[in-house]
Amino acid sequence: MADMAAFREAVTAWAAGGPGDRARELAGPLPATTAVLLEGPSDAAAVDALAASRGRDLAAEGVCVLPMGGAMSVGRFVRLLGPAGLGLRLTGLCDEGERRFYARALAAAGLPERDFFVCAADLEDELIRALGAARVAELVRAEGDARALQTFLGQPAQRGRTAEQRLRRFLGTKKGRKIRYGRVLVEALDPDRVPAPLEGLFASL
Repeated sequence: MADMAAFREAVTAWAAGGPGDRARELAGPLPATTAVLLEGPSDAAAVDALAASRGRDLAAEGVCVLPMGGAMSVGRFVRLLGPAGLGLRLTGLCDEGERRFYARALAAAGLPERDFFVCAADLEDELIRALGAARVAELVRAEGDARALQTFLGQPAQRGRTAEQRLRRFLGTKKGRKIRYGRVLVEALDPDRVPAPLEGLFASL
């Protein structure tokens, strides 16, 4: 039986310029009804972690969580998956700074923007503000990154930045770190402290 992971891989390859036959073939037997478009894998890690904490199996619900590899790819994914493609319902998260790319792609497909939820800077920023800088620093130490954080904070470029800004920048300084902390930060959230864009996304699913 086809699974959602295989479908996600096929769609990603299709959006990168490959043939769409495999994605179309898998879409048939799958219960896929909704695609959650996200900028990158750290966002997907956060969404998966929140789903797990709430006991939800998004794949079984027909929801495909799709990291697109950057906001500028949204037009391709909307064309392939939206009304002119596989006909899935589209939702997701976007950063305020990248909102114009989403607005343009959705308008071209005749879709409303209301199903996409906007993060002020990015999802990491939303999570750091929800938890507070002190709690995030505590989690970083618990994850074994205390020394790396201390070295980073001592860099002259970090002077004058807020604690939240420094932590957000730290999460992006090593490959794979944002993905790991996407999960760690979500798992540390109190249920009533989920950032509004992420809460809005889940309420829509």
